[in-house]
Amino acid sequence: MTRPVPTRTLLTGTALVAALALTSCAGPPAAGPSGSPTRIVLADAQPLGGYDPVDGYGELGVSPVFEGLLRPESTGDDRLPDLAPALAAAPPEPNGDSTVWDVELRTDVVFSDGSALDADDVVATYSAVLDPATASEIAASYSMIESVTATGDHSVRFTLHHPYYAFPARMSLGITPEEEITPGPAADSGRNRRPVGTGPYVLAELDAEQAVFEANPHYHGTAPQVTELVTLYLPDDNTRAQRMRAGGVDGTVLPPTAAATFAGADGVDVLSVRTADWRGLSLPAENAFASDGAARLAMNLAVDRDGIIEHVLAGHGRPAHTPVAEVYGEAHEPEAVFDHDPDEAARLLDGAGWREGPDGIRERDGDRAAFTLYYLASDSLRRDLATAFAAEMLPLGIEVDVRGGTWDDMGSHTADAAILLGGGDKPYDLDTQVYATLHTREEGTPTFENPGDLAVPGVDEALEDARRSPDAAERAELYREVQRAYVEHPTYVFLAFADHTYVSAENDWDSGPLVLEPHAHGVSWGPWWNLAGWRR
Repeated sequence: MTRPVPTRTLLTGTALVAALALTSCAGPPAAGPSGSPTRIVLADAQPLGGYDPVDGYGELGVSPVFEGLLRPESTGDDRLPDLAPALAAAPPEPNGDSTVWDVELRTDVVFSDGSALDADDVVATYSAVLDPATASEIAASYSMIESVTATGDHSVRFTLHHPYYAFPARMSLGITPEEEITPGPAADSGRNRRPVGTGPYVLAELDAEQAVFEANPHYHGTAPQVTELVTLYLPDDNTRAQRMRAGGVDGTVLPPTAAATFAGADGVDVLSVRTADWRGLSLPAENAFASDGAARLAMNLAVDRDGIIEHVLAGHGRPAHTPVAEVYGEAHEPEAVFDHDPDEAARLLDGAGWREGPDGIRERDGDRAAFTLYYLASDSLRRDLATAFAAEMLPLGIEVDVRGGTWDDMGSHTADAAILLGGGDKPYDLDTQVYATLHTREEGTPTFENPGDLAVPGVDEALEDARRSPDAAERAELYREVQRAYVEHPTYVFLAFADHTYVSAENDWDSGPLVLEPHAHGVSWGPWWNLAGWRR
């Protein structure tokens, strides 16, 4: 699971004044020859910089600066996008068992530094991700690759350790020139602040408070009509909402309850975008209560998912019982759900020996029905979800101690505490949605992928078979089998698939369809995910 970038929680005093001044300095929208605006100013919650594709920036093919071999091509956020050729000249060609994938590259592509794209650039970028010395955050997602080789000036071959039908979902990684690949950790690379890609924009200016992207004069595609994108770093939700009301920015991302306050406001659109972004909590294997299968099933029956969506997500979401959303069609098992039944949950706990103690909290053999639930302290939505879950468990005699923390704090408590997580970081194939979440941990597994390391009987085998099967119907049945097994032996409490909510100034641009979004969001997504394609 990709670690979200932590953000500060508050701008106060001089910092707020500086942020307001910066927004004013962004100035009015720039005018093109006809007088129409060609600048878009957006306020984001994420720090600026971190623009290295080797460390995961633009990994899904959505970036102003980079392109991958493939890119998502959407007809709406209610379905999976197609993965269409971008830097590839044609769809990738697998061999009979999907262990070798050949890709022909376009011959008309130039990087923003003027150098021509060739096979060595693709090989160098993927090789850097796989190089342990790079310490790439996304390396585990590419562990199926045995080798990447140039088979010609504009042709590349990926050889895999095992059959993997979903490999095209790994081909949207942004490509940077071979000359930009330098030794050492990706987190320390100059690529983070001086990115060189083939996308429609180049990074023209960058400091801690704003990034300015301008149209790439070397872009091989149709020139963008929005010729300048300014992104402001405003980490506090309230500050971004205030700037949106003041008219200082063209759009921003906000939590659902904050976005809902703009409903009906003149000159503003509120957009809710469907996602495969699940929110839920992992459960600790080294806690006497949470490690009990009956207790885990009881908590899944006791939680009111519809109520959480209504009150915490302001209606912007759908219940999540497993990590598989309805958008996955035939592979989604509609019967794999937990009925909301607190009475049955209480009977399960009674039958498992968890009886109410003197203070109302259940006990068994000296152990209390209690555990700590961590959430990322800078994330107000995770805080609210964690608090809502804890409130729903208390009447059942379950004590959940909710604590905010950093990723480092939580990383040291994966075995003995629950963690409020988000998933679905690579949702454009179902293997990427469920394997890391439900498969037992293996060597090199990132910290927050199945952090409790609880196993579901039969699921590891079904996941392995599904990712190797060339038959779509067989894969769908295997994934339905995974979901049926999971609801019998749950290892998490999944709560909701959270829609992402954005606020945008009304405009007369044709921005095209929205796209089903991953866990990651911000102003690189929403209505701006395909900003270079906006037309008037």
